[in-house]
Amino acid sequence: MLVEFTTLDLLAEMQNVLFNVGCNLAMGESFKKELKESVVADVLIEHVEKSIDRMQDAIPQLKSFVIPGGSRSASVAHVCRTVCRRAERLIIALSENAEVDSNLMAYVNRLSDYFFVLSRYLNNIEKVDEKIWQNPCK
Repeated sequence: MLVEFTTLDLLAEMQNVLFNVGCNLAMGESFKKELKESVVADVLIEHVEKSIDRMQDAIPQLKSFVIPGGSRSASVAHVCRTVCRRAERLIIALSENAEVDSNLMAYVNRLSDYFFVLSRYLNNIEKVDEKIWQNPCK
């Protein structure tokens, strides 16, 4: 059974998982082989995906590119998204030279999506209009 998390519960879980991810990435190959299972269980990815779905159901459908910003909390979520994307690119680069757990890579990818949707969700509940990209190239 998948438990519904509050945003704060999920963020606390993410912090713990990210410490495990960092530990896993820092370990040498011989130590990684001792692990019996992924440091990121499937259920942890499911927690993030369910939360994304829950928030997307509560906000207007995205029809344009959104410029990062808005409320203070939404802006912080955008910074978190940027850090996750940077980490994801570094993990992908590492995977070209070393074995990297596929669940770990999937989790970091889902986190960046989570933080994007969280930023939109926070702007919505704080009644802050999103900044829409005005594309001059149309």
